[in-house]
Amino acid sequence: MWRLKGREFRTCLAVLILVTFRLSKIFANEEGDALYIFRNNLQDPNNIMDNWNRTDKNPCKWNHVTCNSLDSVVRLDMGNALLSGQLVPQLALLTNLQYLELYANNLSGHIPVYLENLTNLVSLELYTNNFDGPIPDALGKLFKLRFLIGTQDCYLFVRQTSNSRLNSNNLSGSIPMSLTSLYSLQVLDLSSNRLSGPVPHNGSFSLFTAVSYANNLDLCGPITEKPCPGSSPPAVSSPDGDSKPNIGAIVGGVVAVWCYYLLLW
Repeated sequence: MWRLKGREFRTCLAVLILVTFRLSKIFANEEGDALYIFRNNLQDPNNIMDNWNRTDKNPCKWNHVTCNSLDSVVRLDMGNALLSGQLVPQLALLTNLQYLELYANNLSGHIPVYLENLTNLVSLELYTNNFDGPIPDALGKLFKLRFLIGTQDCYLFVRQTSNSRLNSNNLSGSIPMSLTSLYSLQVLDLSSNRLSGPVPHNGSFSLFTAVSYANNLDLCGPITEKPCPGSSPPAVSSPDGDSKPNIGAIVGGVVAVWCYYLLLW
């Protein structure tokens, strides 16, 4: 069996450490640059990003930024900070990001498709902002998402236990069927938006109640108690809770009995 000798082993180990170190610096610098661009695209009246210095070797000591042991960004906690502006494409470079907490700000624009690159995302909290436009179908690729919340206060959250909050925004259009494949999703809040069309009821969406879709006047389907155009109306019940009698069945039964007696007669 082939084995490395002492000197060869030490050489390989040194090379491995060097490569790991250089890669961590590359990732750190790339992520720091991405975050700095994001900062420059925002208005920050409370100066929560006042120590974001582009000359730092990595962003791991910046306010509201959390890194893992390899100095790669895994959390952005910037909720309830009066931030305004829009998201930037460079956020897609934060490929190890697990928590993107931007709730309760004044952020605007569309929820960007490039968020599909954040495949390690567990929590996406964008609620109570001013996001508009459709919910991107591409969010259905975030299979680790547990929390998805997006209402008029804009909640679009997805977490690996799974939370999704997109409530309290101005989101419009239909709910993408791709989201039903997020089987880790545990919390879904799309309330207080301008969504329309049928509410999916299969996959992970079978777990959620009408509260998840409240205050979207143009949503339809059984869970909303509002039938969709072209769908069969629900059965009408009598005051005592029993369904109205089926006249066709009664007539058919009478005719059958009548014919039976005619044959006997």
